[in-house]
Amino acid sequence: MDFPLFHLDWLNDRFLIAMIAIIHVFINHGLAVGFLPYITLLEQQGVVKSGPEDITDLAWDKMVHRMMMVGFVITTTMGAMTGVGIWFSAALISPNSIGSLIRVFYWGWFTEWIVFVLEVVFIMIYFLTWKNSNKSLRAKQRHIRFGWFLSGFSWLTMAIIVAILGFMMDPGNWIQEQSLVSALTNPIYLPQLLFRTPTAMVVAGAFGFLLIMLFTKKSSAIRPTALKTTAIWVLLWLPLSILASIYYYNVIPDAMTANMSTAVGTMDFAKYYDLLKYIILIATSSLALLAIWTLWKPKKVNLIIVIIPFVLSLGFLGIFERVREFIRKPYVIGNYMYSNLIREEDYPLLQRDGILKHSTYTSITEITEENKLEAGKDVFMIACSRCHTSQGINSIIYVFEKMYGIGKPLDINSMKAYIPNMHNGRTYMPPYPGNEEELDALAHYIFYLQQSGATLEGAQSAGAHLNPTHSVEHFIEQKLNNNKNE
Repeated sequence: MDFPLFHLDWLNDRFLIAMIAIIHVFINHGLAVGFLPYITLLEQQGVVKSGPEDITDLAWDKMVHRMMMVGFVITTTMGAMTGVGIWFSAALISPNSIGSLIRVFYWGWFTEWIVFVLEVVFIMIYFLTWKNSNKSLRAKQRHIRFGWFLSGFSWLTMAIIVAILGFMMDPGNWIQEQSLVSALTNPIYLPQLLFRTPTAMVVAGAFGFLLIMLFTKKSSAIRPTALKTTAIWVLLWLPLSILASIYYYNVIPDAMTANMSTAVGTMDFAKYYDLLKYIILIATSSLALLAIWTLWKPKKVNLIIVIIPFVLSLGFLGIFERVREFIRKPYVIGNYMYSNLIREEDYPLLQRDGILKHSTYTSITEITEENKLEAGKDVFMIACSRCHTSQGINSIIYVFEKMYGIGKPLDINSMKAYIPNMHNGRTYMPPYPGNEEELDALAHYIFYLQQSGATLEGAQSAGAHLNPTHSVEHFIEQKLNNNKNE
C-alpha cells in the first residue's frame, strides 16, 4: 500500500524469491557453513598423516585444496550474489515486510552485513594463501587455525539471519515489548539454529563425498581414507540433525504445522503429503547407508552411489525451505503482518474505509461504474498479487475455476460471497482487507481476467499512479485550508 508494487505475472512473485533463496541455502549450508569446518578438518588431517620430515601429505593436501577451490569459486560468486539477491528480490516483492524487519533488526542486520563482507574476504584469504602455507609447518598450522576461525565466522552469519527467519515465523514477546532483544530471542530462533547447524554439516559431507569421487582416481591410495573420514563426519552430525529436527518441529505453533500438507506443493498435493514424509526418510537414510557402506567397503563406493544421496539431501533441504516459507501463512511476519503486506492492526480501518482510500499508489479513491474494472485491478494488486497471478503460476482464475468448474464462466456473486470468508476454509489465506464496494470491483475484475485472458503488469512496466489525496499538493492545500479556518 505504501510502495509501487513489482509484479511478475507469468512467474509469481514469491516463486522468484523461493528460487533465489533455495539456491543460496544449498551454497550457504553445503559449501560455507558446513563445508569450511569440514575442509579445515581435512587440511589438518593432512598434517597429521604426513611423515616426520614433511609439512603435510602433499597428495592429500592437493585433493583438499581442489575441493576448497570449488567452495571458494561458488561461494564468492553465486553464493554472494544469491545472498544479496534474496534481500533485493524480497525488497522488490515484499517492501512493507522488509521495511518492518529493518526497523526491528537494524543493528542486527548491520552487524550481519559487516560479518558477511568480512566472511567473503576471509574465504579469499584462506584459499589464496593455501599454497604459501605449505612452505613451513608453522605457516601451515597458522593457516589451519585461520580455517577454524573462518568456520566460526561463517556460522555467525547464519546465526544472525536465523534470528530474523525465526522472528518472521513467531515474533514471540516482541508484539508486546517491541525491543530488539525480544525479537532476537523469539521462540523459533534457537530450535531452528540447532537444526540448521548439524544439517549444514551433513550437507557439506554430501558435497564432500561427491568432490572426493571427482578429484581422486579409483586407484588412488588417499580416496578410501578421505571417504571414510567423510563417512564418520556424516554419521556424527546426522543423528544431531534428526534430533534437532524433532525439537524444531515440536516448537512450531499448531497453526503452522496444520499448513504443512499444503506447504510442500499445492492443495492438490496435500494427499501425497504422507508419501513425501517417506521421501524425506529415504533421503536421510540413503546418506546414512552410504556412510556405513563407505566405512565397511570404501573401495566399492562409486559415483552413482554417491550422487543419489547427494541429490536427495539437496532435495530435502529445498523442501525444508519451501515448507518454512509457506507454513507461516497467512502471515509474512507472524501475528503482525499478513502475506498481502497489510498489518493485522490496520484491518478494521481498511475494512471500514476501503484499502484504496489509504493506498499511496492508486489513481482511484471513489469507485464508479466507469472505473470499476480499474479499481478492481488496483484492489487485486494490493490484496492478492503477492501470492497470486492473473494467468501464470498460482493463477487466481485457475483457483476459482477449480472451485466452480474448469472453463465455465465465473459467477460474480459467488465470488463475492466466497472471498470475505475464504480464510475460514483456507487458513493460510489472509482475510479480505477491503470494503463492500471494493469487493464488488475485485469480483468484476477477476471475471474480466477470465473472459479476456488479460494479464497484470507490475509497476516496473506499467508505472505507478500516486493517490491524489497523498500528493504533496494535496497536503499543502489541506494545510492552507486549516490555517484559514484557524
